[in-house]
Amino acid sequence: MSKIEEIAKAVESGKSNDVGRLVEAALAEGLDPLRILNEGMVDAMATVGEKFQRSEIFVPEMLVAARAMKKGVEVLKPKLAGGEVTTLGKCIIGTVHGDLHDIGKNLVALMIESTGFEVIDLGVDVAIDSFINAIKDNPDTKIVALSCLLTTTMPALKETTVALKKSGLPGFKVIVGGAPITEAIAKDMGADGFSADAASAAVVAKKLLV
Repeated sequence: MSKIEEIAKAVESGKSNDVGRLVEAALAEGLDPLRILNEGMVDAMATVGEKFQRSEIFVPEMLVAARAMKKGVEVLKPKLAGGEVTTLGKCIIGTVHGDLHDIGKNLVALMIESTGFEVIDLGVDVAIDSFINAIKDNPDTKIVALSCLLTTTMPALKETTVALKKSGLPGFKVIVGGAPITEAIAKDMGADGFSADAASAAVVAKKLLV
C-alpha cells in the first residue's frame, strides 16, 4: 500500500494521529504536497460523503473523518505555496438573521472545508449586509452557503438569497439548506443549489464550480 493510500485509509477511518504521522512520512519521502492533499485526503472525504449518503456511516463517523483530514492539513499547510491549502476557492457560510442554530451549519462548514474550500464562517443570526460585506471583502468567493432551521426564519432565508442574487457582485453561487427547506423551496427562492445534508452540501458546492 502506497503512502497516499495509507493516508486515505486513515482519513476514512478518522485516525487523526495516524494521518498526521503519515503525512509527515509522505513529505519526508518527497511526495508532492498537493498530491497528498488531493489524492490522499480530499478524495478520501469524497468517499466518506458517499458512504454517509448511502447510510453506511453516520454523523459521528463523518465528523471524525473530517477532523482527521484537518489534522493532515495542519501538517501540510507550511509546505504548500504561501501556506495556502485552498484549491477550490472560498465559501462564506452562515445561519440567516433570526436563527441561532449552528450544529447543522457547523457540520456543513466542516464537510465543505474538507473537500478543498477555504471556509469563512460568519456564525449565526447573520444579517444580509454582513453576507454582502463578507463577499466584498473576499472577491474570490465561489460559494455562499445559507442555513436555517426554523420555519419562522424561512422568509429571512429567502430575503437573503434574493438580496445576494440582486447584489450585482460577481463570481459566486448561493446554496441553501436546513430542516424546513426542500429542493422546490430552494428553487423558488432563486438559490443555485440545495442540500439536504452536510455530505451532499460539499458535493453540490463542488458541482457548482463547473
